[in-house]
Amino acid sequence: MQVLEIRSLDGPDGLAAAERPDPDPDGRVVIDVRAAGVSFPDLLISQGRYQVKAELPWVPGQEVAGVVRSAPPGHVLRAGDRAWGSVDNGGFASVAAVAVERAYPLHDALSFEEGASLGVNFLTAVFALGRRAALKEGETVLVLGAAGGLGSATVSVAKAYGARVLAVVSTEEKVATARSAGADEVIAGADWRDRILELTGGRGVDVAADVVGGGETLQAVRSTAPEGRVLILGFTSGEIPAVAANRLLLRNVSLVGVGLGAFIPTEPDILVRTAGEVVRLVGAGLRPIVGATFPLAQGADALRALAARTAQGKLVLTV
Repeated sequence: MQVLEIRSLDGPDGLAAAERPDPDPDGRVVIDVRAAGVSFPDLLISQGRYQVKAELPWVPGQEVAGVVRSAPPGHVLRAGDRAWGSVDNGGFASVAAVAVERAYPLHDALSFEEGASLGVNFLTAVFALGRRAALKEGETVLVLGAAGGLGSATVSVAKAYGARVLAVVSTEEKVATARSAGADEVIAGADWRDRILELTGGRGVDVAADVVGGGETLQAVRSTAPEGRVLILGFTSGEIPAVAANRLLLRNVSLVGVGLGAFIPTEPDILVRTAGEVVRLVGAGLRPIVGATFPLAQGADALRALAARTAQGKLVLTV
């Protein structure tokens, strides 16, 4: 099979195309991959900056979609079915073996590229808003970095849950993407807090979803209503923030960590239940936004787009 593997921890420059034997089914669902999602953890792993350390050579990629080659007896999927799934690694390949509980039928309305967009960002967004924030219909959600893969997914899931969504993007060029994801209001640029307070009548938002980190996290805290929740989803700015605890105390704001993968050992069935909710939302009309596609062999260019923060929507590799 064809793969794109990390040979050195030099970021995108450390990736190279290679050939490997097809994976052993070993009780898993084997998928002939048509599309593989690209996520921020893939970039961090290529740089040696992720909590999971790659044993080189390492095939990145945590989300795939394609056609089932084989499945264990009794599984809902059968050979020839369209499917999507999530893996710990190995998604940047023409064939992937997916654990039976992490492989799902692909809705007829979704393309392979859209299916490959579900396995990281939408699972995270559902876990963040549904479980960690306990979002209620009618609440107001602020999403930072709203034009990226995770940001746009968070916007879409918040809208699907009946929230009012205020989105922040870095440039005017990204406004349309956030609107396409379902944002009610989109603010471009660095000076967004005053506008958020204006849009909420000075109260602030009920939930702030922060995928950016750095100085934006403090501004999110300052933009949150009393007893609001600030979700820590990631650090695309490259800077892990430090927030003085008195800010939380004085505003009665909760800072809430969101780590779906890290929570699986605590609650082993959380991934299956979260995926079931994603499937339900897709059936109700939820659609990922695919921003750009790259051939598998050019996956390093997709990671470069993530590193430069120019990516909009979900980046996907095609096989």
